Amino acid sequence: MDITQNKTFLLELAKAKMPFGKYKDRYLTDIPEAYFVWFKQKGFPKGKLGQQLEAMHEIKVNGLEGLVRKIRG
Repeated sequence: MDITQNKTFLLELAKAKMPFGKYKDRYLTDIPEAYFVWFKQKGFPKGKLGQQLEAMHEIKVNGLEGLVRKIRG
């Protein structure tokens, strides 16, 4: 990924909402870390959502979700 792709991915991630399940329609940044840990153990879904969930797992584990929330504004 180049810098433009990274920027686009991060902007989309900041505005992404969970499309299904217990946390449906909530911003990914607002979902508890334990949910992402569960996905990591079970396997992230394929495609864009899986990439976003995996990225949020890394962001949450490292305590950086506040930065993503700031991007969302």
